[in-house]
Amino acid sequence: MLRATSHAHRIEAEPFGTLTLDSNDRHLRRKLVTTDQDVQVMVDLPAPVLLADGDALILEDGGAIRILAATEELYQVRPGRVPLRHLAWHIGNRHLAAQIDEDRILVRRDHVIRDMLEGLGATVEEVAERFQPVHGAYHSHDHGHAQGHDHGHSHARGAHGHHHD
Repeated sequence: MLRATSHAHRIEAEPFGTLTLDSNDRHLRRKLVTTDQDVQVMVDLPAPVLLADGDALILEDGGAIRILAATEELYQVRPGRVPLRHLAWHIGNRHLAAQIDEDRILVRRDHVIRDMLEGLGATVEEVAERFQPVHGAYHSHDHGHAQGHDHGHSHARGAHGHHHD
């Protein structure tokens, strides 16, 4: 059986195959998957990874499997009486997966959310598209924590215990 032990964000070479996954299934670490060409591959990555459309799983033999984002049933949300940033706040406040574009937001279909957004004055339309939600504070990308970096939050204290930022 083929094994994928690493990933890449872009590949130039022609891939061995493709793997079409929805936005939930693109969060991988260890899982048996079947490519679009009906080949089984054991994904065995050192840490969980969120794969985007166009990324690749790298096989032990150096080959690659290109990741394709599946078409999903979504709502396209556009501003009406309120600005897009206001709608984004309400969506984020409910911890919903969202793709935030320049002039619209895409979210998974949920009639309760649709009613809330339309109540705020948004225009909500059903669409079927590839979905690449934004991942914020709760998404685990390693930004140096393992090496002990503190992102510059030194919190130096003066003689009286006050912060001097």
